[in-house]
This record gives sequence, structure tokens and C-alpha cells, in this order.
Amino acid sequence: MNRTIVKIDEEKCTGCGLCIPNCHEGALQIIDGKARLISDLFCDGLGACIGHCPEDAITLENREAEPYDEKKVMGTIVKHGRNTVLAHLQHLKEHNESELLQQAIEYIKENNIDMSPEGFTLKPSGGHSPFDNLKQARAAQQTTSAGCGGGCPGSRTIDFNIDLKKVEAAAAAIAVDTAVEAHSELRQWPVQLHLVNPAASYFRNADVVLSADCVAYSMGNFHSYFLKGKSLAIACPKLDTNKEVYVEKLARMISESGINTLTVVMMEVPCCGGLMGMAQMALQRADRKVPVKQVVINIQGEIITEEWV
Repeated sequence: MNRTIVKIDEEKCTGCGLCIPNCHEGALQIIDGKARLISDLFCDGLGACIGHCPEDAITLENREAEPYDEKKVMGTIVKHGRNTVLAHLQHLKEHNESELLQQAIEYIKENNIDMSPEGFTLKPSGGHSPFDNLKQARAAQQTTSAGCGGGCPGSRTIDFNIDLKKVEAAAAAIAVDTAVEAHSELRQWPVQLHLVNPAASYFRNADVVLSADCVAYSMGNFHSYFLKGKSLAIACPKLDTNKEVYVEKLARMISESGINTLTVVMMEVPCCGGLMGMAQMALQRADRKVPVKQVVINIQGEIITEEWV
């Protein structure tokens, strides 16, 4: 099918920005000093922006247009550079086009596009993607720091920005700047194990998540991955006091509230192991058994292990 769409002459465009407020669909932005059409999807081809360009740099063209294909649009957008790509991704986010946003991110992964400010490029087939580099750099950093300093590994000081600035930019550009706004899956209050009532209605016949305090701060998608449709109790097995109360409350949830499953989510640091220990003690005291899943998260928020025990 043919449709009309705006065309910008970059030689004439001075980047004055007068066209921007007159594009009601938000399809135009000033990127690197030039007006850019961020997405064909939101250009209606009416040309409301044309009369506001003092350089006559905007015209209309009629061209063959297939049904919208986000990956084909990305193939054109990447030629304009990193800033234009990020603006396009942000544009999809603001219009709640989560499916198209996912397709755009898939295009970046499939083409091994380095999204770091210093290394934006289309890498050859078979080359390492920025995601591979990110994992390698994290692994190298953790290995290097493993022998440094004393005390509990869980309290070792680690700056995630050190030695990771270039590769972290790739993940930040995709995982943070382009993330669709998430909503809370929390369905109760309170959540701290000392404060919750094990006989509360939201625990009856429920799937329960017992999470270490640090998990939700480390794992960006904690709500969508673990919490949706479940009840929650949080605790710190290292810093909290009177943990015997924790064991008794968990045993009551199992025996009296009849919870269906218990998912114990903890960090990889040694001190977090006590959370699983409390869950096991509660199971021994309870008068019924429930399936228990153990999940371990690393300090970068990635799942290391997830298994029923």
C-alpha cells in the first residue's frame, strides 16, 4: 500500500525545532542538531509541521508502505545513530507500545548493536553482543574482587560502575531507558515478617513468597516475575532479631492458613542462607507439607538457581 509521510532534508534543516510542537503525534524530535522522524508509525502524513519550517526542509512524499514492521523501521533508524535509536525506543515507551518496543530490542540483540556511547556500531555476524560483553565484564570483576578484603562476602564493597562503564551503557540504554513502566503486584500490607499476621486472609490457600530484603532492590522485575498473584513476607536472616518468631509464623502459615506453596527467594551472599534454614525449620514444625521452591539471585539481580527442593 502507498501512504503519505513527511520527509526531512537534512542539508536544509538547521535544527530550530519549530516543527516539533506542531507534530501532534510526537513523531519528530531534534536529535544531534537535526529534526528527525522518530517513527513512521506515528506520522499521519497530514504535514501539520511543514508550514512551520522556515527553511522549507520538510516535504511530503508518497511511498510504498508495507504493513508496519518494527524491525524494518529499526533498520532505517539505526543509520541515524545511537541518539535517534534511543529516542525511538523512548517514543514507543511513551505510547505504551510494549510489543513494538520488545521487537525493537530484539532487533538490537539480533544485530549485535553496541549501544554504548563510544562503540555504537553494527557488529558482524558472529561477533560478541554488548550483552555478552556485559556478562563477561561482570564475571571478571567479581573474580577479581573475590580475593580482596576480609569479612563477610555479603558486605564486601563493590562499585558496579568500576570497569563496566562502557558495557553497562548498553544494558542501561535497553533495560532502563526503554523499560515500559511497571506497576506494583503487591496485594497486601504489611509485608515484614515480624509485622504480618500469619492468619491473615491474604495468606489463606495462597502461594507465598518469602524474600530476603535485598532481593527486590537487586532484581528489577521482582514484581512481575515473583510477586504477581502471590502473598509476600520479607526478612533479613542476618540483621533481624528474634528469628524464632519467624519460624513460628511460617509454621502457622503452613498449618493454619493452608498456604499452597512457599517460594524462598534469597541473595547469593552466604548470610542469606539462613532464610532457607528458617523455612525448613518451619516445615518440620508444621502438621502438613507444602512444596518449597528455592531461588538464588546474584548481586546483579540475575537468577542463579531456581528449583523445587
